[in-house]
Amino acid sequence: MTAETLRTADASPESFAHVRDWIFDLDNTLYPRHTDLFSQIDQRMTTFVADLLSLPREDARIVQKDLYRRHGTTLRGLMNERQIDPDAFLAFVHDIDYSWLEPNAALGESIATLPGRKFIFTNGDRGHAERAARQLGVLDHFDDIFDIVASNLVPKPAAETYDLFVGRHGIDPSKAAMFEDLAKNLSVPKALSMTTVLVVPRNFETTLGEYWEHEGRDGEHIDYITDDLTTFLQSIQK
Repeated sequence: MTAETLRTADASPESFAHVRDWIFDLDNTLYPRHTDLFSQIDQRMTTFVADLLSLPREDARIVQKDLYRRHGTTLRGLMNERQIDPDAFLAFVHDIDYSWLEPNAALGESIATLPGRKFIFTNGDRGHAERAARQLGVLDHFDDIFDIVASNLVPKPAAETYDLFVGRHGIDPSKAAMFEDLAKNLSVPKALSMTTVLVVPRNFETTLGEYWEHEGRDGEHIDYITDDLTTFLQSIQK
């Protein structure tokens, strides 16, 4: 078996018995990547850049991805280099069709029965998180949402953003678990002593999007890997 398979198989109720705060990324984590919801946001970011810079879409997409890679998010890059209004950007890119998401009662039940508090921690905004979680049928199971506005518009994986989150909610990282689809966003949580879970699809190589987004998925900062969040949560509660 591969290292990924071993780390997934090793998850057990005992290995999560200490956890009292459960932290979930939103996009491509709470809902599976194959729903392709984020592609709508991605395309609207390209449109925003194209309109802002008066570029053809092909050129705007290159600029968009370059900003994302260098600044952590397209928004941060546009703020740093073009001084845009972040509220206008967030409203525009999150004006999408949430009906692409199918309600997931099993996921809702598995989150509801976790012992302790549950949080959504996203580089998107609160409105987007609320609409997506409501469509999934899981919104009412969360204690709070920590969004890009709450992080002072500094995205994950910046250490200061995790510090803000932990401080605001009085979280003991040694008693917390974080679930993410991007390995790079789990480095700081692991350094803080959180248990880390990477959520990636089984056919990872054909669905990962930009390959550089997922560098480090074999790193020691990843405790567990799963391709099915619901089944994973059920397995650690038996």
